[in-house]
Amino acid sequence: MTGAGVPAHPRQALFKGEKQFPVIASCDHYAGSEKLILRALGLQDSIGPVFDLTCDCEDGAPAGQEKEHAEMIVRVLNSPANKRKMAGVRIHDPTHAHWKQDLDILVSGAGDLLSHITLPKASNAKQVAEAIIYIQRLAAQQRIRRQIPIHVIVETHGALRQVWDIAALPWMQSLAFGLMDFVSDHHGALGAGAMRSPGQFEHRLIVRAKAEIVAAALANGIVPAHNVTLELKNAAVVFDDARRARLEFGFLRMWSIYPAQIQPIVDAMKPDHSEVETGAAILLAAQSTNWGPIQYAGELHDRATYRYYWQVLQKAKITGVAIPAAADSAFFG
Repeated sequence: MTGAGVPAHPRQALFKGEKQFPVIASCDHYAGSEKLILRALGLQDSIGPVFDLTCDCEDGAPAGQEKEHAEMIVRVLNSPANKRKMAGVRIHDPTHAHWKQDLDILVSGAGDLLSHITLPKASNAKQVAEAIIYIQRLAAQQRIRRQIPIHVIVETHGALRQVWDIAALPWMQSLAFGLMDFVSDHHGALGAGAMRSPGQFEHRLIVRAKAEIVAAALANGIVPAHNVTLELKNAAVVFDDARRARLEFGFLRMWSIYPAQIQPIVDAMKPDHSEVETGAAILLAAQSTNWGPIQYAGELHDRATYRYYWQVLQKAKITGVAIPAAADSAFFG
């Protein structure tokens, strides 16, 4: 119990000061131009907080206009259009002349608003660590007190080789797989079929890469994010890819590069409704006994299963799955 007889919340009762696993949207939508960013922010506001937006400085910025592009993103994120405050940014890669300039502009102009900063195409953990240190220094200079979540895209041989070291770096929140660049980095040894289904889930080199990224991410308490699907408009294909990524590999998040991909990804990542109902009942019963062991439907449950079902309920909340009213009020009210 907490306070004057108030039941302890799962966050306090089940983790006891431990670092908790990040609870972030299961879809990460990329947009490059101002028009597409504004359109995505409008969609985000209309359908609810079920996806993050990544404003793209890497592929989105026209060559020679990198500074203007980053300034545009700052302006848009500081505008009333950014109602949900669920937008981050992808900067240029660590070999690009403008990666530090990107951060100078973005952290100073929108550091308190950025939901994340994504670092692409690193070839080793040292490059990622250097970028994180630079971000930390900028944040300190701007008196930004929070940690800005860092996402890293694993899309080179070197990054995959050092993925466990990358996952363990400070401020890390997510590891993503950059499938297309990774395939291209094989110098023609992998065919184009490895960039799409079913090859992306069956070729042994791709399976190895995905499994290693997920294992490194989860072991270090951060979110593994799956690569894009090349099919833009066929919702069934997008859903199937996201579902396989979730069930066969353990990915908890996936990129979107086209608005029609967002809802199928969110739907595929949703927990089963019956499991949500079971989890709600178990957690309410556990809370009523101050989180000691209980019996439910003839089975024993304790803190291990409570943690699992608390994660299920959090995932339900961010994917729009209905949670029984009593549990919704007790845990999210």
